[in-house]
Parts: sequence; structure tokens; C-alpha cells
Amino acid sequence: MNRRLYLRSIAASSIGVAAGCLDTLSSGDEGANNSDGSERERIDGAVLEPPERDLSEASHPSYGDEFPAVELPNPLNGETVSTDQFENDRTVLMTFFYTSCPDGVCPALLLRLRRAQEVAAEGGYGDDAAFLAMTFDPERDTEDVLRTYAGEQGVDHDAENWHFLRPERYETAEGIVTEQFGLPLEKRDADEYENLEYMFPHYSYIFLVNERGLVERVYPDGATVATSKLVDDFETVVTA
Repeated sequence: MNRRLYLRSIAASSIGVAAGCLDTLSSGDEGANNSDGSERERIDGAVLEPPERDLSEASHPSYGDEFPAVELPNPLNGETVSTDQFENDRTVLMTFFYTSCPDGVCPALLLRLRRAQEVAAEGGYGDDAAFLAMTFDPERDTEDVLRTYAGEQGVDHDAENWHFLRPERYETAEGIVTEQFGLPLEKRDADEYENLEYMFPHYSYIFLVNERGLVERVYPDGATVATSKLVDDFETVVTA
């Protein structure tokens, strides 16, 4: 994508709007009209109709884009997981988080993925879905920390469809989030939090990707989007 400078120019002016986790650069859902008001058509290979808000000018992947290829270890089961492995096989929900998040945004993101995982299990299509949660704070988010955090958040990480992804180094995480997903990541001192040496202003995004590897929805307000809306979209895609 050629939209990096677009996001970075906006991020420079808005990076300080939240303490622990930033809201979206373009708040709200994606949209179904072009800037000139014309109707957009469903992308070939997509299940869902164009969303209500058009984020195609943002630097992150949006409706109809190919999902970035990322390969990372899941320390809880010793496997290496690639987003490519789910193409032609599973619908994917993916988000980014860190366990030390001080304001509740990251637990809210995992809650939505966890609820979709529960619905998939209840509906009998858990094998047709994958839930990916990538930490960008590997220095603190060790295997033991992630295992404890999974229990605290009620995540069924033993299910074959859930994967915690952990880069070995922060620089690797920064490159993935910033360069491949177009969401600038920044490590900052956390003077206002006594129990944190550093923290991350970041974006509460959730990506819904169909089995063809195409983005169906981007939820830039992933921590606050109605869980029912996300789950409904997910069910529509995974059962198509």
C-alpha cells in the first residue's frame, strides 16, 4: 500500500489523545460511499457489502485489501503461526495488544475476540475460524505472562483456533505493526503510572479477514464497537 505518509501525518497531530491506547485515526465504522457520494460495489471475493464508512485512503489494510503476511511464534503451544496458513481455510479475527495496558482497552479487544470464539464453538464452526492476538511488548509479555493473562481474560488458548503471537524483539513488533499494518507504534515513558516503566499509545483495531485472505471489515474502534455487531459480521463471513 502507498498510504503510509497519510497515516503518519495524521498520527503526528493526534498521537497524544489517549494515555494508554489511542482511538482510531478515523473514528467510527467504515463507510459505503466514495468521497464524491457515489455508491461503492462489493469487492470481488468479499462476502460482506462495502461498509458504511470508506477507510480506503488510510494506510492500514481496509475493505477488499489483501491481509498482510505475518509469521510469528505462539509461545503457549510452541508453534509458528502464519496468517498465510489460514488462506482458503479459515476466517480470521486479529488484534494487537499488550498485557500491561493500563486503561482497559486491550482486555476489551480480547473480550470481543473471545466472544466470537465462543459463538464459533457454540455454532459448530470453530474449525473454520482463527483468532490471532499479537503482543507488541515481548519484553514483558513472556510465555508465563501470556499464559496467566489468558486465564485472567477467560481465553481458551488451548483451542486450536486461538493463537497468541509474540515477536522475539520489540523492534520486530514495531516493524510489523507500523510497516505492514500501517499503525505507527511508539514506546513511551510511563511517568503517570507508578507500576509501569513504559507504555504504548496505540490503536484499538480489530481486523476481520475472510478465507480468501481479503479484509472484510476493519473496526478502528475495536475496544468499543458493539460485540453483537462484530460477532454478526464474523458469523456472516465464516458461514458463507
